[in-house]
Amino acid sequence: MKVLNLRCGVGHDFEGWFSSEEDFQSQQRQQLIECPVCGNTRIEKMLSAPHLNLGHGSAGSAEPERAAPAAAGDGNEQQRLQVMQAMYERMVQHVMEHTTDVGEQFADQARKMHHGEVAEAPIRGRTSPDEAQQLRDEGIDVVSLPVPNISKRRLQ
Repeated sequence: MKVLNLRCGVGHDFEGWFSSEEDFQSQQRQQLIECPVCGNTRIEKMLSAPHLNLGHGSAGSAEPERAAPAAAGDGNEQQRLQVMQAMYERMVQHVMEHTTDVGEQFADQARKMHHGEVAEAPIRGRTSPDEAQQLRDEGIDVVSLPVPNISKRRLQ
């Protein structure tokens, strides 16, 4: 099993698990790998520090050697980014679990709720940016939330 550090074209870092380097290359060529935050399929493999289990000191010691961070600020920035990504993923998951997907009927459903034709309920769906702006102009609150395809499935 290969565990790779990956980065999407927007700059989100994430981890991918593959059975082999060939498996990673094949999935990348077919654009099957997508960023769990934004859904971007332009993925690049990042350098990874190897974990070497070199005995330290006596021959019986099993204390592993670990690579030092590249720079003091890098680790803190990376950690903040990972926390933000995790928070975003939890927020998207919450929205997915507590709303009904009305698909392409989003604008029609939102208008019906706004005019009292149907009971109000938490919904999500798809609409064009122009249609979303028209809803806002009509006084209907609409929030655009990019939901990558991977967020629509349960992750292990």
